Amino acid sequence: MGMGTITSNMPQRNVDRKRPGSSTSKSNPWFVCPHPNPGAETRLFFFPYAGSGPSVFSKWLLELPNDLEGYAAHYPGRGSRYQEPPIKSLATLVERLYQTIQPLLDKPFAFFGHSLGGLVAFELILRLRKNNLPQPAILFVSASEAPHLYDPHPLLHKLPDAEFLQALKQLNGTPTELLHHKDLMTLLLPMLRADFEAIENYRYAPNEPPLHIPIIAFGGLDDHRVSREHLVGWAKHTTVRFDSQYFSGDHFFLNTSRELIMGSIISKIARSSHAKA
Repeated sequence: MGMGTITSNMPQRNVDRKRPGSSTSKSNPWFVCPHPNPGAETRLFFFPYAGSGPSVFSKWLLELPNDLEGYAAHYPGRGSRYQEPPIKSLATLVERLYQTIQPLLDKPFAFFGHSLGGLVAFELILRLRKNNLPQPAILFVSASEAPHLYDPHPLLHKLPDAEFLQALKQLNGTPTELLHHKDLMTLLLPMLRADFEAIENYRYAPNEPPLHIPIIAFGGLDDHRVSREHLVGWAKHTTVRFDSQYFSGDHFFLNTSRELIMGSIISKIARSSHAKA
């Protein structure tokens, strides 16, 4: 499966802590909303990639238009939750998210997930559907291989530390200064391994019928980890509409093409809202 890795996900206590006005509370630490917008028509949920937390979507959340309210999923083992044990099973992670997202589904919403986050978002939708709960208006997947396709890449989570760190370096999502910070990486390795274990042990249940919502897949023109074939494979999982869009950059094109991706997301959500009006 397509993966991500750590960016600026320092484990200090003050990282990813809710800012003034945030609607995140101790009762629901799983979703961060740094800029509450109660009057918004639609909520947009962001699901981070492996090794990352809500902070990677800080600028995205800040730049949403007035009709959108943004939330970022916050997995344990990172940011302000770094003292909590990371979750090694994607099914367990999805179940925890399922239990905590339900109070936030009282208005139209959409999901965006990058790499690991794409699979988390997809499986969360299946979990919601199983219990006849609301479905997102659109699923946006980014640098994420279709869930039913075989991942040809070697497993990383069992590699010795030196080889594991070298693999992270090759993914090009981790600042070099972090990789060379031995003490910090010692703290982060359990969380990173857990994320990779979750995605590498994931298995799609083939008897799931396709979703009845549009799926939009974003890819990087120079992403050597997720091929176009594996990205377009998402078309199998919707009965409504599938579109793919490609941007300049590698597996982490979301960092270099953020404004273009955000523009596409906003316009597609607006179009969907107008169609239903």
